[in-house]
Amino acid sequence: QVPLVQSGGGSVKTGGSLNLSCTVYGSTYGIGDMGWFRQAPGLEREFVAALGWSVGTGHYADSVKGRFTISRDLAKKILYLQMNNLKTEDTAVYYCAANRLGGNGDFGSWGQGTQVTVSA
Repeated sequence: QVPLVQSGGGSVKTGGSLNLSCTVYGSTYGIGDMGWFRQAPGLEREFVAALGWSVGTGHYADSVKGRFTISRDLAKKILYLQMNNLKTEDTAVYYCAANRLGGNGDFGSWGQGTQVTVSA
């Protein structure tokens, strides 16, 4: 497992923007994909966005396409999620995650979670 430490998040009005960061502590060797997931109260955790750590090509849940952008800084070992035009339904605890290169795709390393609250 890879230690992941998140920062960012907070509260914003609808239409506002927030940025999340996820720092990899330790080596990024062996990381396959990194992604963002979220869990709203009473709901299951859901996929938001992910990218191949080396390639950097992102893919997104339909609900956030065109509004969220996932990116990473290889040198700083940071994964980002830029969230624009936020909606109340984006309110959730957001988690970053990583899986192993060549593994079965399951995300086995998780950040501590950060709250995002969007109010009308």
